[in-house]
Amino acid sequence: MNTKTLLLGQTFEARGNPLTHPWQDVTFVNSSGGVLIQGTTITEVGDAGVLRKNHPDAEVQDYGQHLICPGFVDAHVHYPQTAIIASWGKQLIDWLNTYTFPEEMRLSDPDYARTIAERYLDLALDHGTTTMCSYATIHPASVDAFFEQAALRNMRTVAGKTCMDRNAPDGLRDTPHSAYDDSKALLRKWHGKGRAHYAITPRFSPTSTPEQLSALGALWAEHPDCLMQTHISEQLPEIAWVQELYPAARDYLDTYESHGLIGARAVFGHAIHLEPREIDRIAETGAALIHCPTSNSFIGSGLMDLAGLAARAIPLGLATDTGGGSSFSMLRTMAAAYEIAQLRGTALHPAQLLWLATAGSAHSLHLENRIGTLAPGREADIAVLDLAATPAIAQRTDEAETIWEALFPTIMMGDDRAIADVWIAGSKRGPVSSG
Repeated sequence: MNTKTLLLGQTFEARGNPLTHPWQDVTFVNSSGGVLIQGTTITEVGDAGVLRKNHPDAEVQDYGQHLICPGFVDAHVHYPQTAIIASWGKQLIDWLNTYTFPEEMRLSDPDYARTIAERYLDLALDHGTTTMCSYATIHPASVDAFFEQAALRNMRTVAGKTCMDRNAPDGLRDTPHSAYDDSKALLRKWHGKGRAHYAITPRFSPTSTPEQLSALGALWAEHPDCLMQTHISEQLPEIAWVQELYPAARDYLDTYESHGLIGARAVFGHAIHLEPREIDRIAETGAALIHCPTSNSFIGSGLMDLAGLAARAIPLGLATDTGGGSSFSMLRTMAAAYEIAQLRGTALHPAQLLWLATAGSAHSLHLENRIGTLAPGREADIAVLDLAATPAIAQRTDEAETIWEALFPTIMMGDDRAIADVWIAGSKRGPVSSG
């Protein structure tokens, strides 16, 4: 019989989308809550006193006034860019040529790929992130390294081989045929193995020929249960470049759509400068858009219209976009989302921000029935937040009159010091075992 563990503290629950419904109606904090875990799964969420009484045999972990919430879900990252995070002075195309492509070349070495995967996953866990959707490089070994290291940590993850057959340096280009073959082999190897999910991954239209996009569209049609991840409308010069490369396309989205790369399991990163037709089509198909606010400001991309896209009931997630994003922390990413929304005239509530980083991102990755909420039947991936982790935060929290006032300073000023504990599939995070 599975051992019972009872986590006690303040518990955050989301029972709907606070971007499309009043946040007061769908998000809740129980100031004396509990989460019962049996094995790898959450079996009950409720009042601490009731759970204690009904489960006297449970091992109790009492977190006091800490906030127990789902582990953060980072819906768009580039783990190979870990070592170049916070590099100076470039916008998108120059960023790729100056920093990204030289670093990704290094992951042709399986040992280096493993080192970076280990480093990235541990940094993510340090910051309370328990699931992420990552790009690898064109090298199959970079995909293997990521999934192997995630499996050692028992993390639920999504990743895929990045496919590029033009506008990239020698050593970072594949072909339509090899992109299809490599992706198919990796998909068969990893998709559904343990807690791994595969995402078919063209980097973006400028680095793929129409032939490669068609090949990947065909692969996705053969394996429609996989995700398809890529980038769209991140910067205005990028959009102009796409128009030059695809002169017959109606818009940027059409470069994907015309090759079978749109649908409910499509995940598009950035989506800052969308045309009305693109928004209509994305809403119609149910594709997800991922907000990458620290990246969008750091490399000068623009301000995503989160509120406007939410009003169209488009699935939305939140992401660090490591390493174009300037932080591994989803707390810092929530803060940046708040700041960008303010610049667009909307003050996002703390409940909305926390939802985006958990249930919203899980839904965008079609993992909402597994992770992202504290609810019976969900996997016990949990982050515990210390809402007084630093003197600066504590002095503000002391003045708070509601839980939301107490949470907001941690969102705005928190970092890895605010992560009191992380639970992965029902086990408190401990040292990694090589087996």
